[in-house]
Parts: sequence; structure tokens; C-alpha cells
Amino acid sequence: MMTFCVGDRIAHPMHGAGVISGIEKRKVNGTERDYYILKLPVGDMLVMIPTEMSSEIGVRPIVDPDEAEYILNSIPGIEVNMTANWNKRYRENMLRIKSGNLMEVAAVVKGLMSREAERGLSTGERKMLHSAKQIFISEIVLSQSSSYEDIEKRLALAMA
Repeated sequence: MMTFCVGDRIAHPMHGAGVISGIEKRKVNGTERDYYILKLPVGDMLVMIPTEMSSEIGVRPIVDPDEAEYILNSIPGIEVNMTANWNKRYRENMLRIKSGNLMEVAAVVKGLMSREAERGLSTGERKMLHSAKQIFISEIVLSQSSSYEDIEKRLALAMA
């Protein structure tokens, strides 16, 4: 099990990357546990992660700046094969996002962005694209000490 400290920059597969602002004891459903308090840069959101569950949840250190750069530069070459069946496509994309693998999240973003450009997205897929972009960009921003806007522009250029 990985242990993190206050100030560590970590990635949560479903919420994106942030900085641990504290470790607190909280009583939830009658059980007292230690929680990482993860401060997300986007929308000033706080996420409480039970410390002993962080590995199962898929919490990990953020990618280093070189890996972030490699992933951004790899986006144009990512092959996207999405099934025509909406339900199956949604499930496959959700599994990719939950994997916590940034390259997989990039593939979801690319696939949904190209699908949106071609024929539009359903409300569910539009929400998924929004959260996948946020997860992806938040980690690159923290890794490269860049601004959200700069990474969003680079992502748009990589998709073009």
C-alpha cells in the first residue's frame, strides 16, 4: 500500500489530480478512519479518500513532467476505435477512465471529441467528455506546473 503525505500531488481516477492538503480522522457510518483530504485545483473541490482504501481506489502519484509531455505528444497518434453501440461504448469508456491510466483517459477524450465533431454527443457522453477532459488536464497541469488554459489549448491542437 502506498502512503502519501501532506503536500503530495496525487491522481484520483474519477476526480483527477490534486494536492493532499491534510490527513484527518473522521467518523463515517460509525467507523473512525484516516482520510486524505485532496484539494483539486479545478473548482476548488475537496475529496476525502480513506487512507487504507487509496490503493484499491486507484490513487497514485501524478505522472512526472517528461511522461506528461510524452502523453500530450502521443495524442495525435492514438488510434480510436469506438463501437457504434452507445451503451457498450459508454461502458468501455468508463472502464478506461477508471483505470487511472492517463493514456487511456487521453484516448477517451480524443474519441469523444472526434465523435462530437462528427455527429454530436448524447448528454451522458457530453458529461463523460467533460469529466475525462478535467481528469486529464488536471494531472498534466500539476505535473508540468502549467495553467489549465495552456494545457486545454495544447490538447485542442493535438486533437486537430
